[in-house]
Amino acid sequence: MGQTSKSGIASGRLDPQSYVDNFSDLHPPMTPNKAKIESDRCYFCHDAPCMEACPTSIDIPLFIREISTGNPNGAGQTIFKSNILGGMCARVCPTETLCEEVCVHVEQGNLPVKIGELQRFATDHAMETYGQTGGVAFSRAASTGKRVCVVGAGPAGLACAHRLASKGHDVTILEAKEKAGGLNEYGLAAYKTTNNFAQNEIEFILSIGGITIEHGKVLGKDISLNDLTSSYDAVFLGLGLDDTNGLGLDGEDLGGVYDAVDYIEDIRQASDLSQLEVGEQVVVIGGGMTAIDVAVQVKKLGARDVTIAYRRGPDQMGASAFECELAQTNGVVIQHWVAPVELSGDGDQVRYITLARTQLNDAGKLENTGDTFTLACDQVFKAIGQTFDPSAIVGADIELEARRIKVDDEGKTSVEKVWAGGDCVAGGEDLTVSSVEDGNVAAASIDAYLQANS
Repeated sequence: MGQTSKSGIASGRLDPQSYVDNFSDLHPPMTPNKAKIESDRCYFCHDAPCMEACPTSIDIPLFIREISTGNPNGAGQTIFKSNILGGMCARVCPTETLCEEVCVHVEQGNLPVKIGELQRFATDHAMETYGQTGGVAFSRAASTGKRVCVVGAGPAGLACAHRLASKGHDVTILEAKEKAGGLNEYGLAAYKTTNNFAQNEIEFILSIGGITIEHGKVLGKDISLNDLTSSYDAVFLGLGLDDTNGLGLDGEDLGGVYDAVDYIEDIRQASDLSQLEVGEQVVVIGGGMTAIDVAVQVKKLGARDVTIAYRRGPDQMGASAFECELAQTNGVVIQHWVAPVELSGDGDQVRYITLARTQLNDAGKLENTGDTFTLACDQVFKAIGQTFDPSAIVGADIELEARRIKVDDEGKTSVEKVWAGGDCVAGGEDLTVSSVEDGNVAAASIDAYLQANS
């Protein structure tokens, strides 16, 4: 077991097997028999509400019927036709608030069909048998000679690139990091995507051909958008959100105060989880998926007490009810209607966080009540949202809206030949599946533009 430092932060809090158990697959895959039984529960609705609720409009009744009739590869093909990242979405989509929430079974007072788990069963099978006789196959149209640059190898960029490649266009993806995948690789809880799935999925996506990824290329630093528009026939920006919001409090620079997204990346990229340092008394500020992901993971790393502090009520949390329940069943305490007002420490190490109780005033605005209390802590994680870094597009005259890139219904920006999608665009929902749809929509628009200008 590891040694606790003076700060209370230590590595190696658990025995080796506990790390394996704690970070094993959150939802073990269905067996073929269970998938058959579950698929037989589907009513195969006409104008199915589940399909309407899916941002990528996957034909859910069709792929479930294909599973039911013993054709999982056909089911996988149906899914990939609408969502090439269907395997990842099956793992991380909040299906409980999308397709499964509107399942007809729910209206009848029953449990919904397990659409997410069935989708994983089909996509896993299809990916495992890709290239084999009877397996899923991608077709790439004859080369058009057109060149498209995609900036960012996250879900939006990968979806856009794959669809453009299928049309015969040559795609170059510029990616700042060493690995492709965006938040799928760096920003999700490790127990949601095990066994290097993000990279396996990328290999599957690239197998269509016509896509090249260049790593270590940062837009606005290594190359400008003006350079890209002069060198390529079209450009898609899938930049994501690189900056994180701060608390704006004294003591925020104390030791033990972290950005949650950075720590999650450390967990995701760790070769040995026992080497990660974690506190005994941890406080997470925020109410979204990132807050839940970091809180559950530090608990699984051996933290004794983990508290999520959220300034509003449970109905306003960005995290789903399932995620909140997951946190609580793992021993995380969620305190609502509290906001941080001060961080204080012992020397340069955080020791306490003071929280004020909040409420909505008569005008419906959030305010502090004046009632405060203090929690002891040796680690504080900031998970209050990420923001778009506009430095990547300085000098390009791209119009912004709500501090993100403004696009029309086809993903077009205010600059000729430039499209954008994913978290970096105004109105983005910060979901993998929504980013995939942004990439799909932009790819269709880009393809039409290229054909019109061939």
